[in-house]
Amino acid sequence: MEIRLDGKTALITGAGSGIGESIAKIFAEAGAHVFILERDAAKGEAVAQTIRETGGKADCEVADVSQQQEMVDLVNRIVDKTGRMDILVNNAGIAHVGTLDATSEAEFDRIYAVNVKGVYNGMYAVIKHMQRQKSGAILNMASIASMIGLPDRFAYSMSKGAVLTMTYTVARDYLADNIRCNCIAPARIHTPFVDGFLADNYPGKEAEMFDKLSKTQPIGRMGTPEEVAKLALYLCSDAAGFITGTNYPIDGGFVNLNT
Repeated sequence: MEIRLDGKTALITGAGSGIGESIAKIFAEAGAHVFILERDAAKGEAVAQTIRETGGKADCEVADVSQQQEMVDLVNRIVDKTGRMDILVNNAGIAHVGTLDATSEAEFDRIYAVNVKGVYNGMYAVIKHMQRQKSGAILNMASIASMIGLPDRFAYSMSKGAVLTMTYTVARDYLADNIRCNCIAPARIHTPFVDGFLADNYPGKEAEMFDKLSKTQPIGRMGTPEEVAKLALYLCSDAAGFITGTNYPIDGGFVNLNT
């Protein structure tokens, strides 16, 4: 079954690399006009240019997801340009390692501003346009950290738990407007962030630690950004029209098969 997004406008936050970049590319391949939101303009524009060179429609936009007015203004500009707001993927997020007692107030606030408030701001900015259309698909990036207790992930788990429950309430509140809201909960996905984390924290032992982290998934490897993007494509397409208020683990068996 070929899944298409022809004629749809899609906004993807944090799409300058990793999972967000893969989502932007696969959405454009499926026919969507993709708007890449990235604080690093050069990274975002590089992804947009690659999409355009392969025949897709893509624009790079610069905004801070933690600032509500920036997000509202951005979405309004997109709607002025395309006339629609069909898909929002709240992918932008930041990580943090630490237990409760090792998490400062400043670190907690930093995680909250992007991972929680950023998701809220994105949904707040698009919802009135989707209500006017009586249609829309919102996909939030949660994590297996929203489902189980992970060690040394206090603030990060807090933020992804909030993403999960926001997804449920938005799905419930906008049923009558034909707006669907779901989330994806990845385990470890091999992105540039992972490589950078290993280089910074385990110099000289990157390969050893990569293998160790890969094997924490029962399937024996990390996922790829492309695998997450394919799930995102389905959930944001009309093929998933009967799916809302659902969390989809993409975790190589981590949640249910680890003993």
